[in-house]
Amino acid sequence: MITRWLVRAVLRSVDGRLRVAPLLRRGLAKVFPDHWAFMLGEIALYSFVTLVLTGVYLTLFFEASTVETTYTGSYAPLDGARTSAAYASTVRLSFDVRAGLLMRQTHHWAALLFVAAIVLHLLRIFFTGAFRRPRGINWVIGVTMLALALFNGFTGYSIPDDLLSGIGLRILYSVAQSIPVVGEWLVFLAFGGEFPSDDAVPRMFVTHVLLVPAALAVLIAAHLGILVRQKHSQFPGPGRTENNVVGSRFWPAYTIRTLALFAWVFAVLFGLGGLAQINPIWIYGPYDPAQATSPAQPDWYIIWGDGALRLFPGVDFDIAGHLVPAPFWPGIVLGGLTFAGLYLWPLLERLAGADRRAHELLDRPREHPVRVGVGVAVLTFFAVLLVAGSDDVIAKLLKVPVLDVLSVLRVVALAAPVPAGLCGYLAARALRANGGRGIGELTRRDLRAAPQQRTGPGERDASAAPAGPLDGADGRVELWRDPDGTWRWRYRSGEVTLTANLAYLSREEAERSATTAYRRAPVVAVEPPVPAVATAARRTARRAAPVGGWLALLAIGTWRRRRR
Repeated sequence: MITRWLVRAVLRSVDGRLRVAPLLRRGLAKVFPDHWAFMLGEIALYSFVTLVLTGVYLTLFFEASTVETTYTGSYAPLDGARTSAAYASTVRLSFDVRAGLLMRQTHHWAALLFVAAIVLHLLRIFFTGAFRRPRGINWVIGVTMLALALFNGFTGYSIPDDLLSGIGLRILYSVAQSIPVVGEWLVFLAFGGEFPSDDAVPRMFVTHVLLVPAALAVLIAAHLGILVRQKHSQFPGPGRTENNVVGSRFWPAYTIRTLALFAWVFAVLFGLGGLAQINPIWIYGPYDPAQATSPAQPDWYIIWGDGALRLFPGVDFDIAGHLVPAPFWPGIVLGGLTFAGLYLWPLLERLAGADRRAHELLDRPREHPVRVGVGVAVLTFFAVLLVAGSDDVIAKLLKVPVLDVLSVLRVVALAAPVPAGLCGYLAARALRANGGRGIGELTRRDLRAAPQQRTGPGERDASAAPAGPLDGADGRVELWRDPDGTWRWRYRSGEVTLTANLAYLSREEAERSATTAYRRAPVVAVEPPVPAVATAARRTARRAAPVGGWLALLAIGTWRRRRR
């Protein structure tokens, strides 16, 4: 009672001075969708909070200096060795500071999850069209946050001054130096001199713990502010329109859910930090320009850049009298084109489709096959680059020359994206054409018929019900109830099957929609259709049953013969 009275008194006092009660009421009444995909952004937010908390602890013990010192600590193999102060303080933090290793590894795992959550969140926004008006600003903010997260992850990975991160930093120095005309000036500004320089680690430390986190905090605040100001987007479904949001109120339902997610993220990250070893710099040793380690791979979110450098042939060019070294194309041009494409995609799609309307409902990916095809092709290309970043590990495991692995991956990088994108495009068109509810429901006939479907900009979608009332006398409408309680229908006439995309809350609504589209077709209630995958599985099981019985009899006979 006393606590409740004190809280109310404080709130009344604050409201009497700032008049925040109306804002709080509107904020607490805001509705958020219940779909799990919207939690990806929150996972990124809570990973960032974990990064800040563990980073503050690590900052208290880390010494950002490359001044040579003698390591004295609990790790016996390095005791008395001459290393940089940054490396010595990191090893000392791992073995001599209470909870130091737990904080280091949790911080590293949080960085990996932070970038992964941003990437998945960005993919969800891309494939569902959430970047369209009025959310273009938030798309730009999200892409900028991804770029800053990649950069900050690399600086944090490099400041311990160990051998593995030093090799990666030397690669970045060479890539930046390869920029024509301004490359030398840029590396001097960033590193303070020729690599390795004494100013590199202190400058990266300030950037890592102050500049980039501050920029990320501002962007996160702006991102959330725009989200609160605008109405939240949602997937289409029963009762959901362009003018409402169906879901849970911020207080109390959504608050309890998001706090539970925060607790899970926090617990999983600290569990990984305590149980799963990552970045053991004491094994790599301090950085030495005359040494290298192989096999060696950076963290997953920057390994695609390393893979691009490995795949690109070592060919230099001369442009207008200026030397353009080989690292410039995979290191600068590829990354620049990638982020330029991300920034400009909303504009390109709006110009291509002439769509300038505001959208509150998200797209199903199948509704935009071109977007799906481009996304799948790009993801396939970067997946090949990610594998190429581990070509030395692959060569070691397969016991083949690393040059052979590189040759194969170069062919795959050029040949795989286009077929993969085409498959994604055809699958999306087939799903849109037959109204199937999942990729497992597609058949060969659907895929063969997909290229003939007319689904260009401005054309009618073949998966939707016809625009006007049709006769439908030569077929029938089949109506069924799904396990989730919603009703669906489809029109069947011979080999033609058209399934409605929408689900209905009641049988009356579904029947009214069907009779509006096909007024003379009889309506018949049927059992829910079995997906093609389940049908194929049952057919395979029936065929395999006799074979399994004969094999069982043979095994029993062999066993009896051996016993005799």
